[in-house]
Amino acid sequence: MRILGFMSGTSLDGVDAAILSSDGETIEEFGPTHLTAFTADERAVVKEATEQFVETGGAEPGLLAEADAIIVDVHVRCATTLLAMPGAGQIELIGYHGQTVLHRPDRGLTIQIGDPARVAATLGVDVIADVRQADMAVGGEGAPLVPVYHAALAQKIGKPGPIAFLNVGGVANFTYIGSDGEIIALDTGPGNGMLDLMIQKRGLGRYDDGGVLAASGRVDQAVLDGLLAHPYFKRQGPKSLDRYDFPLDVVDALSDADAAATLVAFTAQSVALGARALPERPDLWLICGGGRHNPVIMNALRDALGTCENTDDFGLRGDFIEAEAIGFIAARSLRGLPVTFPKTTGAPGPTTAGKLYKAQAAALA
Repeated sequence: MRILGFMSGTSLDGVDAAILSSDGETIEEFGPTHLTAFTADERAVVKEATEQFVETGGAEPGLLAEADAIIVDVHVRCATTLLAMPGAGQIELIGYHGQTVLHRPDRGLTIQIGDPARVAATLGVDVIADVRQADMAVGGEGAPLVPVYHAALAQKIGKPGPIAFLNVGGVANFTYIGSDGEIIALDTGPGNGMLDLMIQKRGLGRYDDGGVLAASGRVDQAVLDGLLAHPYFKRQGPKSLDRYDFPLDVVDALSDADAAATLVAFTAQSVALGARALPERPDLWLICGGGRHNPVIMNALRDALGTCENTDDFGLRGDFIEAEAIGFIAARSLRGLPVTFPKTTGAPGPTTAGKLYKAQAAALA
């Protein structure tokens, strides 16, 4: 079927959307993609709502309603632009993630805002949403969700294991695919999230463009060692994180450049820690997500892991893999196929994800 997948990540860049043709098992064709960025005002509202959820377990009702409406509106704007592009075709299903404002697997709690029923009604297409909740209801971490799609991508590009996909977004996570086809996944630690928050906190922009700041700094080993001593790294996988799980104030005493360099090293070293428990050393790490655009992050990953390549070099769309994955998951959900597994989320068995929101029913409501 022809599917539109949406992803709005914790980096708060905006909404990624991608079209693909798939039966939820193999990928037949990639369609067009589009990013609709949040405006500064939209980002500020969503960021404030997220911070309130993290600090208090909830947001003020008025702010929550405003943030929810923003998420729906930006998704609809994104879809309207994408569906007008050449090659978009006729969409049969939408995979919708929404905006995560709180992820606490230790409490069996994950919250995404952006009403999927309104998306279905406005766009006139059935929507699969609530893709983390079923896994968490049976004791899984609710993340990472993408491994089943990474395995399909490995098949699509003809790369047998042992390989690993590493997504460096707000949080970093990898999918290991063994030579026997075994899939193992976990959140490794921060991706771009802490670095971006530090840059924003100090009024230096939204992110370290081109890694210029980190390249001019030195790693503070004592601060890095303290970060790597966090209890999260002593836990066995599968395991997952919220973007705000690590304290940012530990780099407050460092210069801008040294703070950036130290946080880049933290990202790379936390991935290396997660990789230690793998049954085989991956021959290749395929890097996707925004972090692959930062050459300092890429060099740090190569030093820590070995051969790391940009997914784009293999004909993939590294900025849109998670949006594609949500579309792929929607197809699997519609067919009753499992999305999460014991070695990806810690669920007791293969678990189907997602809830169907019918466009016609949503419109009538």
